[in-house]
Amino acid sequence: MEDRFITSSKNWTDAEIENSLRPTALSQYVGQEKVKESLKVYIQAAKSRKDALDHVLLYGPPGLGKTTLAHIIANELGSQFKVTSGPAIEHAADLAAILTNLGKDDVLFIDEIHRLNKSVEEILYPAMEDFALDFIVGKGPSAKNMRLKIQPFTLIGATTKAGMLTGPLRDRFGVICRLELYEPQELQEIIKRSAGILNIDIDPQASLDIAKRSRGTPRIANRLLKRVRDYAEVLGSGRITKEITDQALAKMEIDELGLDFIDRKILDSIILKFGGGPVGLETLSATICEDAGSIEDVYEPYLLQLGFIARTPRGRVALENAYKHLGLPYPEVK
Repeated sequence: MEDRFITSSKNWTDAEIENSLRPTALSQYVGQEKVKESLKVYIQAAKSRKDALDHVLLYGPPGLGKTTLAHIIANELGSQFKVTSGPAIEHAADLAAILTNLGKDDVLFIDEIHRLNKSVEEILYPAMEDFALDFIVGKGPSAKNMRLKIQPFTLIGATTKAGMLTGPLRDRFGVICRLELYEPQELQEIIKRSAGILNIDIDPQASLDIAKRSRGTPRIANRLLKRVRDYAEVLGSGRITKEITDQALAKMEIDELGLDFIDRKILDSIILKFGGGPVGLETLSATICEDAGSIEDVYEPYLLQLGFIARTPRGRVALENAYKHLGLPYPEVK
């Protein structure tokens, strides 16, 4: 699963290009228009009042630009940007050290904020609400509750699983933004921008074809652009044409909807081996030799979005769209 090319989760090959392709202002950020319009207002209001921006929660599927948007918010505010992640903060003292070192109106970005442990999260409550840290000094009857004031700051939390946030933490975010999957035309603009930065010559139709196979995710779009560029340089003149794009994506076994061989193996198993379902998750996992958790969390969401499968109490069922995509007759009576 970790080596899967078409996944929206970040892998080691993304780091080398994501920083160079990352926009630095809201005007450069493509897509998410409703989110951008709201953030423009909130940022301008905070700057005019010379206050810290309300804490911001960014949530949505991986690869949509939550980290990029956090960088942009800090840039638009003219603030220092500090980065950490939920799993990296193991103890309450670690978070306290980070918070006490923040300057006035700094931006603290916590990725995977849903993975903060309970003791760390409780330190955040007074910090977010009152810009203060509460801690106990001493033990037993002589123990005293102390409060340490910290500089006003903006916390930006990012998560792919907003439902796993506790109510008290979620309620302390003043700005909550959901990032949606991108339309092909929006991804095409992102691909054109990335191609310009990377000095890649690309045809408009080729950029649209890559966009359509990117599963609504900019991270996948940029990843595909890099790989198609390799084919263009070796098998063509260096220019990415529609023909080179089709050839490259066929070699990578990525079809016109962005499905790869694992997606098709799941559909084939449900339809051909189990008569379209229902089939239980564990049975499906054993059949295709993939971890059940990976099927549920990584592979199934996109198939559900396409309307190719359904989750039922009895198991997974293939829907008519899946039959059509695979060129198989849909049974009239099941």
